[in-house]
Amino acid sequence: MKFTRSVIDRVTLDTIRAIAARDGWLLESADVIRAGFGGSAFTLTLDQGLEHSNDVVAQLNAHELIGEPGPHGTGIVAFASLPFDRSALAQLHVARYTLTQFKDGMTWLTSANGDDGWRALLDAVTTPLQDTQHVRSITYQPAPDEYAHNVALAVEILRRKEIDKVVLARAVVGSVLEPLDPAAIAQRLRQREPICTVYSMPIGNGWRYLGASPELLARRHAATVECHPLAGTIALPSSAAPDDYQNWLLGSTKNLHEHAVLVDDIVNILADSYDDIAADPSPSIVALRTVAHLGTWIKGSTNQRETAPDALALLRLLHPTAAVGGIPRTSAYELIRRLEQHDRGHYAGPIGWIDANGDGEWWVGIRGIMVRESEFEAWAGAGIVSESDPIAEREETRDKLASVLSSVLIDRV
Repeated sequence: MKFTRSVIDRVTLDTIRAIAARDGWLLESADVIRAGFGGSAFTLTLDQGLEHSNDVVAQLNAHELIGEPGPHGTGIVAFASLPFDRSALAQLHVARYTLTQFKDGMTWLTSANGDDGWRALLDAVTTPLQDTQHVRSITYQPAPDEYAHNVALAVEILRRKEIDKVVLARAVVGSVLEPLDPAAIAQRLRQREPICTVYSMPIGNGWRYLGASPELLARRHAATVECHPLAGTIALPSSAAPDDYQNWLLGSTKNLHEHAVLVDDIVNILADSYDDIAADPSPSIVALRTVAHLGTWIKGSTNQRETAPDALALLRLLHPTAAVGGIPRTSAYELIRRLEQHDRGHYAGPIGWIDANGDGEWWVGIRGIMVRESEFEAWAGAGIVSESDPIAEREETRDKLASVLSSVLIDRV
């Protein structure tokens, strides 16, 4: 298949966001919006997920790219929301049209077989007008008290030093009165969480996963990698000044320990593939609308560019990080399966893109909601260490769920 890349006139962000959020693939940060639409030109299937990935870069390079030169991520790009389960079947999609628009307005369009039907599709986009809705039905999985009980069980295991950390999540499933418009949800998320990356991805069987992730799992550009892991959280009450809460978080022994475990693990993993690794000496605050996290920038580089892991290879090394899984990875994952008793699906899986150069960006698929017609499912997790309090962790997940669901529901849940 042949793809053509060209520079086009700037397109309004609302139009790009709406068409990709409803029927395509959307990744929108403060610096760039990247969207696939018009259906899938072709699909790459990972039968065994990240456990044994095919050579995706080689498959992308099997297709011809002509037209104007452009920066990485503007040519043949494969989008994906991957399951949390590393061994689950996964798919990456190359869209019929891929549009990349940078903050300065420079806009690139890559189309399959030189097709120019993208203009008509963009012209036909309607403005999202749907407001939040009242809940029709809602169920917690597990129930709040059962979740707190599971945290207590995990703490006992942690105190015996069998594992260092585990992330336990819980879900809420429900429905509203009218079919949900993903474009309206994405628009609200962009307004409410301006520092996050807003995403919307099809995940099969009519379901779509969309949210606003604050956590960069890996950004690969040639021989360099950047990660921005988050761990350690506090709710930010709307009635109080956030500084006091953020200062408390920076001095919390429990949260600092949880965060340090995560950073050390990522640094140790990357050290096997990169010559130079640098991490911020201390975490900083990442403040969202209703919660604040501790975050640390980690950067790696290598002198052996030809052997630098591509973006999917980095996922095989890193996912799941201690921010969404635990340490040691295998033991924590086994405990998650035993205590959660409900498949996470795409929650906390990698969401992002990879191009024919092996470059790409992947975020942790958190703070999102899965929607299909009038149905929804949302997840939230908390990092459990030996000092964790089961009630406090339950309330943390409640606050995270409430924040996510506010993009869909009028009701406080």
